Amino acid sequence: MADITAAAVKDLRERSGAGMMDCKKALTETGGDMEAAVDWLRTKGLATAAKKSGRTAAEGLIGVVVEGKKGAAVEVNSETDFVSKNEQFQDFVRTVTGLALTTGDDIAALKATAYPTGGTVEEKLTANIATIGENQALRRARTVSVQQGAVVAYVHNAASPGLGKIGVLVALEGDADVAKIEALGKQLAMHIAAASPQALTEEGLDAALVERERAIAMEKANESGKPANIIEKMVEGAIAKFRKENSLLNQLFVMDNKTKIADVVAAAAKDAGGSIALTNYVRLQLGEGIERETSDFAAEVAAASGVGPKA
Repeated sequence: MADITAAAVKDLRERSGAGMMDCKKALTETGGDMEAAVDWLRTKGLATAAKKSGRTAAEGLIGVVVEGKKGAAVEVNSETDFVSKNEQFQDFVRTVTGLALTTGDDIAALKATAYPTGGTVEEKLTANIATIGENQALRRARTVSVQQGAVVAYVHNAASPGLGKIGVLVALEGDADVAKIEALGKQLAMHIAAASPQALTEEGLDAALVERERAIAMEKANESGKPANIIEKMVEGAIAKFRKENSLLNQLFVMDNKTKIADVVAAAAKDAGGSIALTNYVRLQLGEGIERETSDFAAEVAAASGVGPKA
């Protein structure tokens, strides 16, 4: 049986919102597998992991920038939050984000790009690691663009202009007044930061994500003891709800919690007297999907001092 540490229980509690004993049981039941434990809690109705599993598990910064009709967002990780306040680190993130406007989503191409002060981006990153004294990683880059209209950037709780923990880009195509498009874009970007949609449309949702939700819904429905035909309807209802709640155009606008985003865009276009279409977006949250390393501090101290645990 896997050794379930207090740190692992605490991490699962932070991710799921479930109680400590429930988290310990979930980890025990799943052999210490964190993701499986999250799903176990959800099948028991003990967690709402869809929103909480995206909490940050790494430090660093998200950078966003817009030039003309194109925007870029980049994530650069560090070991501690202290480094994210370092001017050298911030300057690197800001510079690399600007370079991503040219290289696009290709992280390998971005690393190989010439850095303004000499060498490549990857070489500059290596030099920063040496001088700052902490491991860093250029993790991902995303870009969006429009032919006509505007790309709008937003950083939630910005640490510095264009830098923060959550970065959003919104692509709005249209011939309406640009100022009105940008005002709409700012509102939509704030919504995206808060609501964390998984795709623009229902059709764009990742198939594996939908199937994972289906498996959870099926297990929960089976526990109801209802007939098979009712269980099938329960599962399909749960999946339909999941699709609507996680596709941006179907989400309810956080500012009134009643109007669909598609209708918000349509109303703005009508008010502006021109066309506006929400065609793409990017939302990067620092550290999402990165497993945080956990350790038994008491065991580390004992190992360092050469004193073993008491029997």
